[in-house]
Formats: sequence, C-alpha cells, structure tokens
Amino acid sequence: MTEKAACENIIAGRHPVKEALVANRSINKLLVAKGAGGGTLQEILNLARERGIPVQYVDRSHLNGLVKDAPHQGVVAMAAAKEYVSVDDILAAAFPEDPFIILLNEITDPHNLGAILRTADAAGVHGVVVTRHRSAALTPAVAKASCGAVEYVRVARVPNLARTITYLQERGLWVVGACGTARDMYWDVRLDGPIALVIGGEDKGLGRLVREKCDQLVRLPMAGRVGSLNASVAAALLAYEVVRQRRLVHGRVPDR
Repeated sequence: MTEKAACENIIAGRHPVKEALVANRSINKLLVAKGAGGGTLQEILNLARERGIPVQYVDRSHLNGLVKDAPHQGVVAMAAAKEYVSVDDILAAAFPEDPFIILLNEITDPHNLGAILRTADAAGVHGVVVTRHRSAALTPAVAKASCGAVEYVRVARVPNLARTITYLQERGLWVVGACGTARDMYWDVRLDGPIALVIGGEDKGLGRLVREKCDQLVRLPMAGRVGSLNASVAAALLAYEVVRQRRLVHGRVPDR
C-alpha cells in the first residue's frame, strides 16, 4: 500500500501546515522536500521539534505525487485520523473503575493497530498507548481496519514507552508484558486489578528495556511450529483474560 493510499488526511503548504501545528492539530509526521529551506520552513521544523513530531525528508517528486491539486511548497503534514489524548486522560476516563490499558511496543502494521483498537473497544479497555516513533499512527488505514472502533477508543502517543510504564506503575498499575520466553502462562497470573498489558512488535516482540520494566511477563501456549502469534491476536487473548478474571472477582463487568 502506498503512503497516499494509507494516509488521506494531508495538509499541504507552509502556511496551512504552520497553522495546523500552532493549533495543536494531531499530526502523525511531516514530510519535507530534501534541500528545501527558508524562514517559514524553519519555524515549522521548530514547532514540530517542540511537539515531538517526526520529520521525514523525501524527494520533491514524492510530495508531487501525494499532492496534485495544491502547491505543497516543500512540506506536507500527515494529520491523524483522530485526535490523540494524554495518558492522564485515559486514567481519568477509567475512574471509578480500575484502569485497563494496552501499551504497544513498536506495532508498525496499521492493520494490526486497527484490529487491536477493535478488540480494545469490545473488551472495555480504557485506552491504548502507542509511541511516536517506530509505530503505526492513527491513519485512515488504521481507522478502516478498526471497523470504526478508532472513534471510541482513546489513544495516547508517547515519546518513550519505558518511561510511560514507570509513570503508570507509580499510579498503581500492574504492568504485564507478553513474552514468548516468559515462565508463566497468561491464565496462571492475576490480571483483575489496575493493569496495563504490553504487546510487542510484529517481528521483535518486546524491546529489552520495556521487557525489564514490566512487573511480570507472561506467555501464550504455542503447540505448533510457528514461533509466535499475530500481535493483534495476542492482544485479544490477553485482553479477554482480563475481562474473564474481572468478572470472576468483581462480578459482571458493565458494558460501555
């Protein structure tokens, strides 16, 4: 899938992009033509740096292909399909229930992210956390794969997942990571309290630092020859184990 097909929310031109940044519009990334310069562009780059928005330098022909009906002036912003929230917004939305959050460690496939958002909505997850770099963003492709769930699931975007884990732990959440080499099966550990599930990327799983930050690691049984499950499938199994255990301990979990 081309970038144009995957992300239709395009803001082109220096003034429109600058105004979008000043207005705190949720931007997934900036595309800047190689060799482009000028005072306005530098202001745009400074604003992007302040907000932690990734900047990718591309050939001008690439921008020409993305934007055919308006002058891009060497800069294009890829806007999110939905506004991101903060981690604190997610925690506040959980009250008075115990927080239930899914953290994603470098999930790059938009279809996986969309499927995880669909599961999150169905399982009553209070929010999903993704990283700004090396992660799928809220593009129209993700929105489509989520079957509309993107409109109902809060998504926070953070610069560093390990620091976010520490932040959640300080607020009383138990952080459980899915890891193929873990000692415990996921159904053998308690998952009924305030919890954050961490799901690793499609190829590498959990990063070392993220893995070390987790309070507990669990694995899924793998009886076949394939070494791991799709990230969205693993997320669904773990999320519904949380639902099952909460029902056993607290009674019926109210539908939202």
